[in-house]
Amino acid sequence: MKFVSVDYGLARTGLAVSDPDGRMAFPLATVRLQDYTDRKLFLAALAEKIIEAGAEAVVVGLPLTQDGKESLTTRQVRNVTQRLKRRIPLPFYYMVEELSSEEAWADLREAGLKMRKRKAVLDQQAAVRILSSFLALAPQERSPA
Repeated sequence: MKFVSVDYGLARTGLAVSDPDGRMAFPLATVRLQDYTDRKLFLAALAEKIIEAGAEAVVVGLPLTQDGKESLTTRQVRNVTQRLKRRIPLPFYYMVEELSSEEAWADLREAGLKMRKRKAVLDQQAAVRILSSFLALAPQERSPA
């Protein structure tokens, strides 16, 4: 099964895609809110990229606080997920993300990317980390959205 993951952010949202067998994750795109005149167009662009990638299911990174509780950001992610679910007739899953952006930054630094290039692909790499973690779970451990 082919998955697309979403690392939602207020300014930028990273997307990653799996291979058709759902074994490996690859960067897909970064969608920037500032490139759209309003939130509806931004969400439409996200939905379009997910569909164009041939997704059969969507995995959304769910940020929790360090003590495992929900925050304002968690509620924003849940809200965006509900809006995407109305646009995309696919199964959605949540994957709790822990420090995905910080780990993605370290990955990119270790890969030798310069600062400007790291910033450009950071959100995609965070989405790769989220999707990789999700793909490593047994199907019964996956949390539907």
